[in-house]
Amino acid sequence: MPRSKNKVASRARRKKTLELAKGNFGRRKNVWTVAKNTVEKGLQHAFVGRKIKKRDFRSLWIQRINAATREHGLSYSVFMSGLKKHNIDLDRKALAEIAYSDPEAFKAIVQKVK
Repeated sequence: MPRSKNKVASRARRKKTLELAKGNFGRRKNVWTVAKNTVEKGLQHAFVGRKIKKRDFRSLWIQRINAATREHGLSYSVFMSGLKKHNIDLDRKALAEIAYSDPEAFKAIVQKVK
């Protein structure tokens, strides 16, 4: 009995990888072995990038809150500990958005913490 290679499934697998390699330059987009390596490395970078994105946004929120609180004579750490003492449950994302878009509301929060 001849050996079965299941051409349909293996071709579909290759096609899926070559679709992901679309947009690359030269042999990276159409030669299977090169495209496979490129796609695997690209997916690794995408995974890591999703984690770094979370880190970067948290850092941005902290910088915005710090800048806004310093305008009112507080440091970031004093402001955050004051929020916890007064049981104000706003996360950094929401605080940064308030500080950026509605300075009057942020000023009210700062006055409450002081």
